[in-house]
Amino acid sequence: MKLVTNTQGIESWFGDKTALRLIKEAGFDAADYTMFSMRSDSSPLVGDGWEDYVKDLKAYADSINFTFRQAHAPHPGYTRENMAYTERIMPLLHRSVEIAGMLGVPKIVIHPVSPTQVPEGADLKKFNMDYYRSFLPAAKKWNIKICLENMWGTDEKRGQIIPNVCSFGRDLADYLDSLGDEHFTVCLDLGHSELIGESAADAIYALGGRIGALHVHDNDFKHDSHTLPYYGKMDWDAITKALSKVGYKGDLTYEAFNFLKDLPHDEGIVLSALRYMHDMGRYLIKKIEEK
Repeated sequence: MKLVTNTQGIESWFGDKTALRLIKEAGFDAADYTMFSMRSDSSPLVGDGWEDYVKDLKAYADSINFTFRQAHAPHPGYTRENMAYTERIMPLLHRSVEIAGMLGVPKIVIHPVSPTQVPEGADLKKFNMDYYRSFLPAAKKWNIKICLENMWGTDEKRGQIIPNVCSFGRDLADYLDSLGDEHFTVCLDLGHSELIGESAADAIYALGGRIGALHVHDNDFKHDSHTLPYYGKMDWDAITKALSKVGYKGDLTYEAFNFLKDLPHDEGIVLSALRYMHDMGRYLIKKIEEK
């Protein structure tokens, strides 16, 4: 099992190349390339020259003998509340799949569209089926899998987190089975499961062999904390046991960027924190493989 962490946060402080170097120096096997910067026109992935930028980044990764195992497309990808944004971001979402392919990434996470953001009167599942299938040409061209992720929403009136789209393991299973194509898989976000009242372990059992990727992080069941395992309240004994029981063979990929967010923007300090994250990840992998 490969140990992976995402570039989010680190790349905004130091740039993509330094983020990759620090992640490698910390001992990780690979990086999860986060493309949230594409929401801004200042991103090198948006303007002219984006292809040269991606080729150069891939060449740099090759030069330090490092690789990419996962990627994350920008989100949200569709919102009826801001159609100008939607019209701008949709072509970039398709570009993000191409970028992932150019980097040799085998899997990219693309969020489903939430019930409050699909066009009014649209059927939620049908809209999302069509939405995901629109990425199939690029997925087939680059031999890459599109990962569906379980999401949560907010009850603004009560100020609390509620289920949203693909929130439960059974929902993710239904969406994946309905798509019915080998270029789709599931990225189970362990923290998101706990936020909507389903234990991550129960979601794992509901999905079984459908899980192709993970977002690993912890929370207090009330906030989407995205912090390091054992810094929240989630049951990591139950989670690692469940992953072992269903025979999960994918990577252990952190999305614990908030563990780093308040650190000084100092390469040495960030490297030390990444090394600690690495050690915790190896511990979790050992628990999964020893169950």
